[in-house]
Amino acid sequence: MQVIDWQLIIDKHGPTVWRIAYRLLGNHADAADCFQETFVSALQFCRRQHVRNFSALLARLATARAIDQLRRRFRRSSLAKGVSDDAVSDANRAAQADLAAVPCANPDPARKAQQQESVVRLRELLTQLPPREAQVFCLRYLDGMSYRQIAGALGINTNAAGVLLHRAKVKLRESFELSARE
Repeated sequence: MQVIDWQLIIDKHGPTVWRIAYRLLGNHADAADCFQETFVSALQFCRRQHVRNFSALLARLATARAIDQLRRRFRRSSLAKGVSDDAVSDANRAAQADLAAVPCANPDPARKAQQQESVVRLRELLTQLPPREAQVFCLRYLDGMSYRQIAGALGINTNAAGVLLHRAKVKLRESFELSARE
């Protein structure tokens, strides 16, 4: 059995896990939950098998857990909308409050509102992608990983990472274009 210094792992990789979670979720409460879920999942994984690359494992788990939270958030939001138009989930309110605190390069209120709507829409669309495509997209564009790093994190080859990323981008682009027409 592998002996692991979890405090060292958290100290070393915690900031990256937090960054992934916060970029995807957009608020501190959800990011904190995701952070905790990521390390609990890593602990469970370590009990089953040996880990060679904690950085890759934790990036993969953080992305997956954050996307799971986004799916739950949008499921709750759509259920709340079905009950009443006035019902807005706590997660969406928290996300909007945190997004409002992020400084904008262009202080124009209309532009800021449009950017916030785009961020919320992107989060929603990410929940509709197949899990691997969403993970690859997030690892590439939110965490800045190279194709090689993504492939290593997900246990796939570099070409597969490129194909998954291409599929994700095409689906997201089509969804954004469709919503712009509506």
